[in-house]
Amino acid sequence: MQYNDFQDLSLSRLGFGTMRLPTKEGAIDTDLTTQMIDYALEHGINYFDTAYPYMGSKSEIVVGQALARHPREKFFLADKFPGHQIAETYYPEEIFEEQLQKCKVDYFDFYLLHNIYENSFFVYTDPQWHIIPYFIEQKKKGRIRHLGFSCHANIETLRKFLDLYGDVMEFCQIQLNYLDWTLQKAKAKYDLLTERGIPVWVMEPVRGGKLANLPEEDRQRLAAIRPDESAAAWAFRWLTSLPNVKMILSGMSNLPQMKDNVKTFSTDKPLNNNEIQMLFDIAEKMKDSVPCTACRYCCDGCPMQLDIPMLMQSYNDLHFATSLTPVMQIEALPEEKRPSACIACGACASACPQKIDIPDIMAKLSDLYSKQPSWASMCKERAEEAKRAKR
Repeated sequence: MQYNDFQDLSLSRLGFGTMRLPTKEGAIDTDLTTQMIDYALEHGINYFDTAYPYMGSKSEIVVGQALARHPREKFFLADKFPGHQIAETYYPEEIFEEQLQKCKVDYFDFYLLHNIYENSFFVYTDPQWHIIPYFIEQKKKGRIRHLGFSCHANIETLRKFLDLYGDVMEFCQIQLNYLDWTLQKAKAKYDLLTERGIPVWVMEPVRGGKLANLPEEDRQRLAAIRPDESAAAWAFRWLTSLPNVKMILSGMSNLPQMKDNVKTFSTDKPLNNNEIQMLFDIAEKMKDSVPCTACRYCCDGCPMQLDIPMLMQSYNDLHFATSLTPVMQIEALPEEKRPSACIACGACASACPQKIDIPDIMAKLSDLYSKQPSWASMCKERAEEAKRAKR
C-alpha cells in the first residue's frame, strides 16, 4: 500500500468510502462489509469514511461495529456533520454525540462539514446554530483530531467559504476525476485549494463507476498500453499524479472491487503525458457537451439576468448522467433565476461567439431538471429514515 504524509500522520493513499456498502435483501450486508473492512486493514488501508445519512443512516453503525474489533490506533475514522441536509433545526452537539456512540469511538480522527454548497453555506455560517465554533471547540478538546469539509459548490462559493474559514479548515474533500476536471470545473477547485495550502481529499474518483466501466473501444485502447491494469486503475493513476491529492476515497461495494483497488495502490506506476492525454480524449468523447467557454457575453443582454454559463455547466453535467451537484445548485437558485425562467428572446444566442442555441439548451435543461429527484425531498426522506432508525 502506498502512503501519503499528512501533518504527523501516514495515510494510505486509498481510503474506504462507505456510502455504497454491499447490500443483501434491502439492508447492508454486515458480514460482507466486515469481511471487506478486515481485508482493507490487512492490506494497508487505514482510512475509513462514513457520514450521518449514508446507507439510510446505518453506515456509521455497521462500520463502527466492524472497526471496534480492531485496535483503535490501527485505523483513522472520518465522519461528517449533515448541515447540508435541508432541515428546520441544526444541533451539532446532539448529532456529534450520537455519531460517537454509533461509531463506538471516543473521538474522530477526521471530521468534516458535509457538503458546503450554495444553500448549506448559510446554514454553516449562521451564528444561531453555532456549528463551526462547536466543532473547533471539539477539536481543542481532542474529540476531533483534524477538521475539514467536503464541497460540491461552485468556485465562487468555495472561495467565499475559504475566505471566512480557510484558516481553521485542514483539508477539503471534492469530487475529482479526469472527467470532472473540466465537466464540473474540478481543476479550478483543485488549484484554489492548492493555492490556499489546503490538502485535497478525493470523492467519486471513478464517477460512480462510469470511469471503471468504459465503452469497449476505450477499454481496448487502455488495455493495449497497460494490459494488467483495469479502467479504474487508470482513473486512480491519474489522481496520484496530482501532488496535492492526499486521500482518494473509493466507495467499494464488493470484495473484487477492493482487491483490484488494493492491487492498484500496491505499486506506483505514474501515467506519462501521452497516457494522460488519452484519458482526457476519452473524457471529451464521453461528455458530448455544449461548447460554452463562459465568456459571459450572453449575460449582458439577458432580460432575466440568468447566470447562463453556470446553467450551461449544469446542462452538460445532467446531459452526461444523473448528478446531485447540478440539481443542488439549481435548487439553490430563486425560481426567477432557474432555466425555466428563460423567455427565449434570443438575445443570448445572438451574442454567443460559439453560436450556441441557448434558449433551446435552457428548455432542455429545464426538462432535465424537472425529471431529477428533488434534493429537498431526498433530505426529508433521509430525516424520516434517521428517525425510524432511532426507534
